[in-house]
This record gives sequence, C-alpha cells and structure tokens, in this order.
Amino acid sequence: MLDKNGIAKRIAKEVKDGYYVNLGIGIPTLVANFVRNDISVEFQSENGVLGMGPFPFEGEEDADIINAGKQTITTLPGASFFDSATSFGMIRGQHVDLTILGAMEVSENGDIANWKIPGKMVKGMGGAMDLVASAENIIVAMMHTNKAGESKLLKRCSLPLTGVGCVKKIVTNLAVLEVTPKGFKLLETAPGISVEDVKKATEGTLIVDGNIPEMVL
Repeated sequence: MLDKNGIAKRIAKEVKDGYYVNLGIGIPTLVANFVRNDISVEFQSENGVLGMGPFPFEGEEDADIINAGKQTITTLPGASFFDSATSFGMIRGQHVDLTILGAMEVSENGDIANWKIPGKMVKGMGGAMDLVASAENIIVAMMHTNKAGESKLLKRCSLPLTGVGCVKKIVTNLAVLEVTPKGFKLLETAPGISVEDVKKATEGTLIVDGNIPEMVL
C-alpha cells in the first residue's frame, strides 16, 4: 500500500519532458519532488506561478512564495509570477498539458467531485472547474477509500460534480486505474496489494484484463 508520497512518486512517472503541468492542492503538490532530473517540466500553480520546484527545506522557506494551497514552495531558474487573469488564461487557453488533482469521489465514467461536501462550509469552488473543463489529460491522486472504509471510486458520484467525464487516470494508495467507456481498468497494483483487495475497495465497475503487474516506484 502506498502513502501520499508513494502516490505522488508514481504519478511523477506520468510526467513527460516538455510538459506544462498544473498541480492541485493536497497530494498533487508532492509530485514536483519526484520528477526525474533528466527531463524539463514547467509546473504551474493557479495563484500565478510558472516554474515551481520542490518544497523548500526547513529554514529556507520564503513566506511570499506559495502555491495555490498556501504552502511555501521553491522556484526554478526562469520562473515567473503573474496575476490570476493571466494564470487562468493559460488554463482556459488549454496551454497546460497535464492536470493533477485530488478528489473526494470519481465515477466509473470519469466524473470528478472534489470541491464541496453539502452542509460544510466552503470558501469557493476555486479553479478546479476551469482545470477539468480545459485540460485534455487529467490524473487524479486520491485514497481509494474514505475513513470509514467506503469506496471513493463509484458507479456514480454522490457529491456535487466538479467536472463530467474528464478524468483519464487515477492513482490511489492501492492501484493505478484508467477510466474507460466500460469502467475502471486496473493497470497496476500497489506493493503488497492483491487484485482482490482492489476489487473489494472499488464500488464502480472494475475491469481486470490478464495478469496485473505490481507498480514499480
């Protein structure tokens, strides 16, 4: 089973040379720590940063340099800062190659719910709706089940949707899955996790085709 860093490390393998990547709040922010050194990637944060690097070491933080989740970050040589209008111009203009988001629920047809739980205070929908509407490649980083052990990979989302039919791939603490027209296709299992474990934790339709490899981090 993976922890949050393990999920981020596996997603980092999906990042290709030359990509412009938006990192959402939560687990996705960790991905910048694990990208290979031999490729060039530009990480974008919707609050107005292009060229984010890994998180700073303790004692080296600059409180004025933060990501969309208000965490202190580092920037790489050539990084730039800009206003929200420019940032969302990049997003809505489809200049981002890959979006990595967290989620509370994902349905088997690729719907995502990640912005609101009814009855709980929410500051606003944020930029997630712009991201899922504009990006062609969306990977979700999430835990496979909630704290009660209930699946978060569902036939249909029960929470208010952020986007419809937009998720392409999901990396959880248990598995890597691809969203297909027939449901969640199991691609890899996490270390120590069996196919049967993934089946039990998945409410939506799970497609298991042949021998499923264990992921390599």
